[in-house]
Amino acid sequence: MAFNFGTPSGTSGTAAATAAPAGGFGGFGTTSTTASSAFSFSTPANTGTTALGGLFSQPTQAPAQSNQLINTASALSAPTLLGDERDAILAKWNQLQAFWGTGKGYFNNNIPPVEFTLENPFCRFKAVGYSCMPNNKDEDGLVVLVFNKKETDIRSQQQQLVESLHKVLGGNQTLTVNVEGIKTLPDDQTEVVIYVVERSPNGTSRRVPATTLYAHFEQTNIKTQLQQLGVTLSMTRTELSPAQIKQLLQNPPAGVDPIIWEQAKVDNPDSEKLIPVPMVGFKELLRRLKVQDQMTKQHQTRLDIISEDIGELQKNQTTTMAKIAQYKRKLMDLSHRTLQVLIKQEIQRKSGYAIQADEEQLRVQLDTIQGELNAPTQFKGRLNELMSQIRMQNHFGAVRSEERYYIDADLLREIKQHLKQQQEGLSHLISIIKDDLEDIKLVEHGLNETIHIRGGVFS
Repeated sequence: MAFNFGTPSGTSGTAAATAAPAGGFGGFGTTSTTASSAFSFSTPANTGTTALGGLFSQPTQAPAQSNQLINTASALSAPTLLGDERDAILAKWNQLQAFWGTGKGYFNNNIPPVEFTLENPFCRFKAVGYSCMPNNKDEDGLVVLVFNKKETDIRSQQQQLVESLHKVLGGNQTLTVNVEGIKTLPDDQTEVVIYVVERSPNGTSRRVPATTLYAHFEQTNIKTQLQQLGVTLSMTRTELSPAQIKQLLQNPPAGVDPIIWEQAKVDNPDSEKLIPVPMVGFKELLRRLKVQDQMTKQHQTRLDIISEDIGELQKNQTTTMAKIAQYKRKLMDLSHRTLQVLIKQEIQRKSGYAIQADEEQLRVQLDTIQGELNAPTQFKGRLNELMSQIRMQNHFGAVRSEERYYIDADLLREIKQHLKQQQEGLSHLISIIKDDLEDIKLVEHGLNETIHIRGGVFS
């Protein structure tokens, strides 16, 4: 997080005295010695009035600050360092330094120069951004530790890190350190979110409150041990109270124009989840840019994983649809085979019996259907049209060989059956014509003989 809205609270009790960790990879897995009185979370630490982050705290109107403002105004408008027209040039130079947020403004020989920082109200390199407000409770016990190490190093040494943090907590066997999450930060830093579970003698357990754990980490000797482990920053991850949010929004941060702050509150895209925060200087802008770039990469990685999952699901869907079609064809084939078996069984069962009335009615219906199928203007005509289209497609396929057309196996089987029947009919018709031709020849031969006989008589 860029800004720590959580604040440390005072603690009571004796902290564990630990020795400085010895050398080792990243400081993990180091040893420590504890005093007889170990640190305990059994009693919550005393908490004072919650202080807000330094970026939002308002300076008190002390005389020193009043003098600072007067000196700044003198350095920017009316320096009396040289006593001639060069003081006007010096004033412009001081203004330029104030706008930039760096340098020293000399204005009087008897008064030290004004130190211009990025927090001065005249610095132009300021903006207001928005940060997500945490929504975790203090009872969740989440504390963020920022390590000056890469994520791969942290993950490879995670168990040693947990053991080292447990030793930092005094090695109390009733305490268990748990890692909630690990996230990469810019500049080869890593954010580790932890919480500590305390087990009581009666078997119950609870999470140590975040403020209590953070206050323990902020103790001087404990903080030194954490720094030796590579920790550069620690903070609580707890939600802001309504009073804290109200105070933050009502009081502009130091050096931020109240008009800009009010406009930032108006432009807040989601006042329930986001809160305006100042961005002072190019370093802060660069840091937020790096964080945004890091989050964009994480989102892109997640999108790539989702895209791969979708591709795999689509492939599985295609395979499943092909299997379903195959099973449908198999089911139809088995249904036909089952029907043939039933027909043969019914024929054997009815063998020797006279045709019943319902069977005669069924035969009439089948003959009617057969007649409709063979009618040239109905199904037979459509079948002929389909055959013509198939021949045309074959013709075009010879011209454009890259196109392929496929016919369903069942439909192809029906077409073959119909063509076979047509061929048998044509063969039968040819046979009849041949027989008729033989009869005609016999008739013609008989007529010729009769005419010859009659001609001999009359001669």
